[in-house]
Amino acid sequence: MFGLGLGPGDPELVTPRARRILRRVGVVAYPAPETGPSFARSIVASLLTPALTEIAIRVPMAPERAPAQAAYDAGAAAIARHLDRGSDVAALCQGDPFFYGSFIQIFERLAPRYRIEVVPGVASLMACAAAAQAPLAVRDEPLLVVPAPIEEGELERLLAGADNAVIIKLGRHFAKVRRVLERLGRADRAIYVERASLAAERVLPLAAVDPATVPYFSLVLLRGGTEAGS
Repeated sequence: MFGLGLGPGDPELVTPRARRILRRVGVVAYPAPETGPSFARSIVASLLTPALTEIAIRVPMAPERAPAQAAYDAGAAAIARHLDRGSDVAALCQGDPFFYGSFIQIFERLAPRYRIEVVPGVASLMACAAAAQAPLAVRDEPLLVVPAPIEEGELERLLAGADNAVIIKLGRHFAKVRRVLERLGRADRAIYVERASLAAERVLPLAAVDPATVPYFSLVLLRGGTEAGS
């Protein structure tokens, strides 16, 4: 079995290694919303043939963990049935499989029983930094990566102690993130990026963002005062 990182969305950022594997497997599995198309599948849609067997793992986007865990249980069981029949399976994951990737859920369920090869992909942080032309970190600077859904007080505590940070998975949590950055006096240095590498990509100052329009695939880049190369 293979876990394929597909990058942030631009098909040209899918690695040659992932492309080669996709051409020779018989089954592909991918996360998808409860209704509608899969973003991960859309990245490599042009590489998929009608001969492939497809497994859509429809994951509820809800705060409760149980429904999502049940969906991953069912997806892993479906993949296992194909593996037991000797089929090669590629599980698709946008970004990188082991960087907050949905693939981790499948890996944890199947790795004890099957050999899995993980192919890394371009993580959203890298694509967003490139889009914003903003270095993530320079020389020996540390970098904090924090998910926006965490509790507001904890988010503020972590960001207060970090010069350079990336806040991911914004979506409905954007207003909370902006409040925290305003209280810390750092909102004016924050850069908002959404849908990096896609045609709908946007790079904006924090103050220019309408919270009602913020998608899940967005993040905030925060840099301290150190100049690049210093």
